[in-house]
Amino acid sequence: MESALPMDSIDSTSFNRSTPPGRRAASSQEMAMANLSAPNFKRRRQGGIDTARHTRYEPPQQVLDRYRPGKADPMRVLEVLIELFNAQHTALKKTVSHKTRQERADFLRRFFRDLRLKAGFKTLPDPRNLGQKHIQAMVTVWQRERLAPATIQTYLSFLRGLALWLGKPGFIRKPDHYGLTLAEYQRHECAQHDKSWSAAGVDIDGVIGRVCAYDPYVGASLRLIRTMGLRRKEAVMLRPHGCVVAFAATGLPVEQRQADEYVWIQQGAKGGRPRFVPLDSLQRIEALQFAQSVAQGPDAHMGNPGRGLVENLRRFDYVMARFGITSKELGVTAHGLRHQALIEHYIEQTGGVAPPVRGGEAGLELDAVARQSTAHLAGHHRTRASGAYLGAVLHRRQHDEQAELPDEDALPAGA
Repeated sequence: MESALPMDSIDSTSFNRSTPPGRRAASSQEMAMANLSAPNFKRRRQGGIDTARHTRYEPPQQVLDRYRPGKADPMRVLEVLIELFNAQHTALKKTVSHKTRQERADFLRRFFRDLRLKAGFKTLPDPRNLGQKHIQAMVTVWQRERLAPATIQTYLSFLRGLALWLGKPGFIRKPDHYGLTLAEYQRHECAQHDKSWSAAGVDIDGVIGRVCAYDPYVGASLRLIRTMGLRRKEAVMLRPHGCVVAFAATGLPVEQRQADEYVWIQQGAKGGRPRFVPLDSLQRIEALQFAQSVAQGPDAHMGNPGRGLVENLRRFDYVMARFGITSKELGVTAHGLRHQALIEHYIEQTGGVAPPVRGGEAGLELDAVARQSTAHLAGHHRTRASGAYLGAVLHRRQHDEQAELPDEDALPAGA
């Protein structure tokens, strides 16, 4: 039977897939040697569906036709659907990340279990016979559990994906159709409060120093996040020796030159979009040098070489919990260090003016330039995305507030 490679195997090799500009790619022999250090678990998941030998020759519908509605176990049919379609993007002709696949599959399995455990259905429906009453019942459960708007939006998006797999576009209605209020499903694109470590009163250097002493790999990743605004996965996958490139190799316009050397970021980045972070400050240079001293060899990444990517990410999360770097304990997460770096970058770009999330008010032109620079450092191609760290543009927020005020002419006399 042909089967997909396990996640640990796939992700561990991706440490060595990409080559920075101006450098040769690793040979197949070198990559094979590097992969020997990563665990290779090829165990078939218990209860998995054997669809791989069919999908090469048969359309998905023919595979599904072997599982007759009302006769086949609904959870087994769901597993078949996941095997057939879960790698596909719901809107674009491309595959989705392993993280999205895992989260979507976990949700769908939990959704059908909760139909019985939380929504009270005695008989589980075949996924192909899912009805509006099932969706409505689960939305009511989410309301009762007071799930965050972003979570509800994500769940509805996963269900829309399931509907598309079944050839039922439009089956999942808009949130208000299920009785959700705007406050229950509207997610905020812009930060409503400062999520940085300094805003929570955390001793940044002290905490990172203790983490470095306990686990140098994780500590080095935190220092990279702190100084360069990296995501967790980007920091863990960074090769501190191999990803340093000269300015000439970046392809950036000469007028944008900020340093002689840059750190090339692509592995672990969303969408695989590359970017270059200038080594233009002592803090960035020292963080990189520390990472180089920790990394095991010139082509090594920032994870422990004895573990695969998934294991290294789990180790990262474990260390965060051990040192109280959670919303529950210190009131911050590792991602808050990314907020810290991006907010500080904005302040540097504006000459000392804080972003709106900290109550600052820069001029419109200055704010626009600083936001664009911050978005670029963060790895976003849309300047608008910087609002997730900096808060809403002031004039836009004022416009929205004005729009909410009632027209004076419409007020009753004496009001």
